Amino acid sequence: MASSSEESPNSIMETVKTVVYALLIAGVFRTLFFQPFWIPSGSMKDTLLVGDFLFVNKMAYGYSKYSCPFGICPVSGRILGTEPERGDVIVFRHPTSGQDYIKRLIGLPGDKVQMKNGVLFLNGEAQKQIEVSDFIEVYEPQGPVGGFPQCSNGAVAIGAECVKTRRTEALEGAEGHSILNVRNSGPGDNTPIFTVPEGNFFFMGDNRDNSTDSRFAQSAGGVGFVPFENLLGRADRIVFSSAGRRMLYFWTWRGDRFFKAVE
Repeated sequence: MASSSEESPNSIMETVKTVVYALLIAGVFRTLFFQPFWIPSGSMKDTLLVGDFLFVNKMAYGYSKYSCPFGICPVSGRILGTEPERGDVIVFRHPTSGQDYIKRLIGLPGDKVQMKNGVLFLNGEAQKQIEVSDFIEVYEPQGPVGGFPQCSNGAVAIGAECVKTRRTEALEGAEGHSILNVRNSGPGDNTPIFTVPEGNFFFMGDNRDNSTDSRFAQSAGGVGFVPFENLLGRADRIVFSSAGRRMLYFWTWRGDRFFKAVE
């Protein structure tokens, strides 16, 4: 008689089937509804920090050839979903490089967007900015890539405070959100007027002096205008966050950011 500690072939098969079914359900769930996204850079500070982990709501704006489940979507355009709203934080496919980016939606089709001395103008109107407390972080390598943050208080030593000016900016028809400033008269602080074409959108990072976004032409490595079909989904909530080089370094977890809404 086999000992009670041994598993029967039927028991092993049931375990294998359970694991396979779980993986299939997880795969379908990811394909249809949500896509995981790990924040690799500081372009969206302090809304999103390096090491934040979130799920992108793929159903928010419907499906396109880039977010399509099972390859059944049209070659161009989108099916289902609603129109994006100004102020949404969105993951999209870069129009030329094919990389996934995350930025804030600033300009809708037909909008005129311009930066003047670091102030955002929409359709000729300056968007209100209110200065609040500085954003302060430690000057040290961040995330798996190990990049260093940019500081407005000049060159600082490793382990010292890295300061950025922080403001609250309120967009037309949207609630206020935090933006950071590292330097005055940066390359994106003064721009020509951009008129957003039909079916396209204009994006910017909240860390304004550390974001390669729609202010910069695609030919120069920027994002330029982003077609509607390139939108992958909306970032609604941070699920997990770690300040360390590895996710398993539990002493670097940011518990206060777990399940934090993206605003």
